[in-house]
Amino acid sequence: MIGVLVTFTQTDKFDRSTLAKIAGELRGPFEGMAGLRFKSFMLDEDGVQARNFYMWDDDEKGRSFFTEELVDKVTGIYGVPPKIEYLDIVGFVDNSGT
Repeated sequence: MIGVLVTFTQTDKFDRSTLAKIAGELRGPFEGMAGLRFKSFMLDEDGVQARNFYMWDDDEKGRSFFTEELVDKVTGIYGVPPKIEYLDIVGFVDNSGT
């Protein structure tokens, strides 16, 4: 299992309502996506970093998703290029079914 943390950092604060709108508009393609366990859209406490976290069942799918074309697309959406970090998930707790 692999986690991917995608961070967009601005010098000014992100507008929370704009990010919520982006999350709502971009949600559809991720629902039911093969290999994607979950994706979250987040805003840090200071409002200067928008972060998206993905959990993939398969390393190859997780890494191959972030193409140069996708990076260009999300740079246009968020207004700044992302920093992409790949994380080895060594344990996971899922309380969603309880």
